[in-house]
Amino acid sequence: MAQQVQGVIARAKGEPVRIETIVVPDPGPGEAVVKVQACGVCHTDLHYREGGINDDFPFLLGHEAAGVVESVGEGVTEVAPGDFVILNWRAVCGQCRACLRGRPQYCFATHNAKQKMTLVDGTELSPALGIGAFAEKTLVAAGQCTKVDPAASPAAAGLLGCGVMAGIGAAINTGNVGRGDSVAVIGCGGVGNAAVVGARLAGAAKIIAVDIDDEKLRTATSLGATHTVNSRSGDPVEAIRELTDGNGADVVIEAVGRPETYEQAFYARDLAGTVVLVGVPTPEMRIDLPLLDVFGRGGALKSSWYGDCLPSRDFPMLIDLYQQGRLDLDAFVTETIALADVEKAFERMHHGDVLRSVVVL
Repeated sequence: MAQQVQGVIARAKGEPVRIETIVVPDPGPGEAVVKVQACGVCHTDLHYREGGINDDFPFLLGHEAAGVVESVGEGVTEVAPGDFVILNWRAVCGQCRACLRGRPQYCFATHNAKQKMTLVDGTELSPALGIGAFAEKTLVAAGQCTKVDPAASPAAAGLLGCGVMAGIGAAINTGNVGRGDSVAVIGCGGVGNAAVVGARLAGAAKIIAVDIDDEKLRTATSLGATHTVNSRSGDPVEAIRELTDGNGADVVIEAVGRPETYEQAFYARDLAGTVVLVGVPTPEMRIDLPLLDVFGRGGALKSSWYGDCLPSRDFPMLIDLYQQGRLDLDAFVTETIALADVEKAFERMHHGDVLRSVVVL
């Protein structure tokens, strides 16, 4: 029987979000209903509200979440009612050319629930990243549920559903940071600081955090950065080179998503080094680099989408590290809030004084 619950809706571009009653259908084949316990407020949700993703309003926002499976549909075997899960927006298909080559982390046919959640008048909702977790309950594809240790804090665990996984994965999975490497991270918001953590977990010897905000740099230091550079005070490329014996870093992770910071990342890497773009640019942005420099410097220019993660592999492993005290996910939870406070959390994003506001239900 369909259920009515409360959820945060974006009705139109730029309008403040509001709480409305939504209808969550019973799960169909391959689907699951999840009782949401916590959901982080991510910049992507703000992009949806601002029409920066698409114009399929109204949106049911929220996607960086953890909760408990309430019910499952026909044919679901990977999770069962009562399982504590992190929601992910990359339910792999197992059949596309990437999956069949043994590279499911690049699945080209990820999927969501087939049924639609609606408003009470029948208006279909577009769930953010196929999840829609700023709600008491949500309907997802069962493959979007990754079972993890239920002893983990939902507020911390849910952050692996997007931003923290994106940053850690940019270092470990995409950047292939190795023991003894030098790493520079440009942009130390939630994703950038997660990249600092990922570089530390991978055994990097030198981790250089770059930002224009001293408070963010202090946070980066507390999470494992060995050096900091305030790029308001000077050329970050030269600063990174000075800290790496004049060579540049082995891996530079750009977590801003702007042409000027990408160019800094390109020139701040060592010869044959790697640049990882994890910051999300806007459609109109362009970059102009001398092709000879692209050729002559060698190495790799990569983009990291969701940290190139495989949720079934990475989420349980990272939760284990969290439970062992080796990964401080709690440090990313700046504040816990109620559903009614999501709009205020968007305002706080503009001030840059939070890593994550987390809705706790």
